[in-house]
Amino acid sequence: MIVTSAVRHAAAGSAALLFVLPVPAATASPVAPAPGAVSSVGEPTPPARRHVDPARLGRKGTQVQRLPGAPEVPSVSALSWVVADASTGEVLAARNAHRKLPPASTLKTLFALTALPHHGPSEQHTVADAELEGIGAGSSLVGVKEGYTYKVSDLWNGVFLSSGNDAVHVLAEMNGGWESTTRQMQEKARSLGAVDTHVVSPDGYDAPGQVSSAYDLAVFGRTGLQDPAFARYCSTAYADFPAGSWSYGIANTNRLLTGADGVDRYPGLLGIKNGYTSNAGNTLVSAARRGDRTLVVSVMNPQEGGGFAVYEEARSLLDWGFEAAGRVQPVGSLAPVRAKAAADPGTRSVSVTREKPAKAAAPAGAARAGAEAVAPPAGTSAVAQAEAEATGPSAGLPLALVGSACAAALALWGWRRRTAHRS
Repeated sequence: MIVTSAVRHAAAGSAALLFVLPVPAATASPVAPAPGAVSSVGEPTPPARRHVDPARLGRKGTQVQRLPGAPEVPSVSALSWVVADASTGEVLAARNAHRKLPPASTLKTLFALTALPHHGPSEQHTVADAELEGIGAGSSLVGVKEGYTYKVSDLWNGVFLSSGNDAVHVLAEMNGGWESTTRQMQEKARSLGAVDTHVVSPDGYDAPGQVSSAYDLAVFGRTGLQDPAFARYCSTAYADFPAGSWSYGIANTNRLLTGADGVDRYPGLLGIKNGYTSNAGNTLVSAARRGDRTLVVSVMNPQEGGGFAVYEEARSLLDWGFEAAGRVQPVGSLAPVRAKAAADPGTRSVSVTREKPAKAAAPAGAARAGAEAVAPPAGTSAVAQAEAEATGPSAGLPLALVGSACAAALALWGWRRRTAHRS
């Protein structure tokens, strides 16, 4: 049989289509997790994405959405506080969450998030005189001495247990200097979505303009729990601190962790950080685990009850959080979020989503660490969205185009043969 040039051209075009069109990827049917399955050791599987109003945490007063049977939020005197699920980042309740207040030594949580990754715990450092200059009067100290050599882990014990500003100054110098560390901390806060924090003194010492918020401190605490080194230091109750040829014991000043000074130790406490200055009052970030749930609570400046009230108020908020879990709707999230503009310019509603792991080889500056994806349109199920992303173009499209091209070529070939016979 003689193949005409039209047939040859159609065949070539069909082959080109097969090469150009994407090959549909094979997709597996979504499989529901087995009952009781967990996404990480000791933590529950995060619930389905929920839509919350991020502006709600900016309102004054207590914010909570109780379901039937949920306990009443305890009455506490702190100017600001937050109770959140450490696994999902969902805020269960809060009061004046974004109120900007002096943080005192709870700011050392941000310092640790910034500087901890830069030096290994066994690395040794000999302290120079200049590294201990500029420590504020009345600062809490662990007893770092110039000319002595310390392991980095010793210095971090001094930061977390004794809240030592001398240890902070040395580690900041090792991290590039006081001013550089201040800038790094500010950048770290913004990358975590903590926009209320303004860093002036990395050790948390009172300084004009230095502020944070209960929301930001809860963000720092939750993020720190994801770092094994941070989690280890913040949960250490006692340690030995070197002093040349001998050492002395230091105890964590977080009374909920040690049970000191008549404050009962909180069961399941994971620690984190407390603070006090005359300007900030008492501040505290605490985390505790009960069963398969971990909560993080931040409390800033109780107005009643004396110096240890911050611990008792944190205790009552932790107790409430464990009891209320599953019986309240979240009023916000500690995860970095962005607003998705509504189609109607006059509509103010936004959707909020949790962060997803960043894709490998993402363009520089394309997304900050922990940045989230925008939620799918309302009514779109997660399974349907996943299937749409995975399958891409329809599998029947290439075959339909090739079949149409071949049919057209055969019809043309038959018409030309009939024409030739008649002539």
